[in-house]
Amino acid sequence: MKFRVTQKFPMFIHQVTHNHRHLHLISFVRKLQTSRASVNGGSSSSQGNSFLVPGATVATILMLGALHARRLYDDKKVEDAREKGLEFEFHPDVKATFLQLLPLRSISRYWGLLTSVEIPVWLRPYVYRAWARAFHSNLEEAAMPLDEYATLRDFFVRSLKEGSRPIDPDPRCLVSPVDGTILRFGELKAAGAMIEQVKGFSYPVSSLLGANSLLPMITEENTHAESSELENTPKNQSKKSWWRVSLASPKVWDPVASSPMKGLFYCVIYLKPGDYHRIHSPIDWNVLVRRHFSGRLFPVNERATRTIRNLYVENERVVLEGQWQEGFMGIAAIGATNIGSIELFIEPELRTNRPRKKFFHSEPPEECIYEPEGVGVMLKKGDEMAAFNMGSTVVLVFQAPVSRSPKNQGSSEFSFCIRKGDRICVGEALGRWHDS
Repeated sequence: MKFRVTQKFPMFIHQVTHNHRHLHLISFVRKLQTSRASVNGGSSSSQGNSFLVPGATVATILMLGALHARRLYDDKKVEDAREKGLEFEFHPDVKATFLQLLPLRSISRYWGLLTSVEIPVWLRPYVYRAWARAFHSNLEEAAMPLDEYATLRDFFVRSLKEGSRPIDPDPRCLVSPVDGTILRFGELKAAGAMIEQVKGFSYPVSSLLGANSLLPMITEENTHAESSELENTPKNQSKKSWWRVSLASPKVWDPVASSPMKGLFYCVIYLKPGDYHRIHSPIDWNVLVRRHFSGRLFPVNERATRTIRNLYVENERVVLEGQWQEGFMGIAAIGATNIGSIELFIEPELRTNRPRKKFFHSEPPEECIYEPEGVGVMLKKGDEMAAFNMGSTVVLVFQAPVSRSPKNQGSSEFSFCIRKGDRICVGEALGRWHDS
């Protein structure tokens, strides 16, 4: 007896599988509609709204594609210019004026809402691999399988496999807190010192960190006075004043606590959207103050730095300040378009990119002093501190040993071991110094 095998059965299985995925996709779209309805006060009954969210999703994807194409074009121009030894100068254009008219903070909040919507399990690997191809992310370093990241937000701030970012063990080494590209670095040599944003324009470091900053502005004129005062001060009193912070005015701190033979340095690192988005501690230090500036959310790419004046000072940012064994340490996490959300692991309740109360006047920064009676929040080199959504910029401002005497030149002097334009990863050395 012969049996005939029907060809319809595999087609039936394929159709069931296809319908199953189709149902998941419908469920995903409905979640988008529900999320949007919650933003608009729960009104989602009209038929027009059912098409609005998918349309907005498609528009967002197209916008991201256009931005990525433009970013590739700009990056290519920058690389070609660097090969020729050229550097772009600051030149404001119409785009900077146009960006001021856009509701970038509201757009960023809606983008955050979109990235918090759960993606169907079967669709997650396709979405994340497409993102990785577009922005050159290394998915092999992800700590979990791709289908375990429920939302785009979870994928953006993903942790890495253990050992993916080894931390330089040298105790006389300052390491990079992020994965990114070195934009600027150098030494701040005078009071009112300026950080170069791009050739032809700079901004005051005090404007970046805030008027109440613990920033020690040591000049050559008071170096000898401070050194003689330090010699006449008992050792126990000098050590005791290391962590002294005033509640009434955090700007006031004991100048005897800092050695006058230490310079003040800075380093600016840009994170691309495809980079690892967590921020780690560059050294062992105590975080004493957190300052949150609710500013604008301009983009921070190469083109923006050349066209938008005071970009890092204008944008929303979170500043952490404290002390390490060589003196002052400050880290500014700069927000950007679609990256208004900056998370602090040492202060999970902090919320950024909230609706602003004032539109025409800048709000004073929100300040928090960590344990003013003690030594603040202690962080070890390599500890996770914060995270961005997508990518942005981190600015380090810190004291480090520097020899001012010609006789002891190089005996105890900090020096950077990086170059402008270098790609750097968390844990790799930014600079080193040697004991006297």
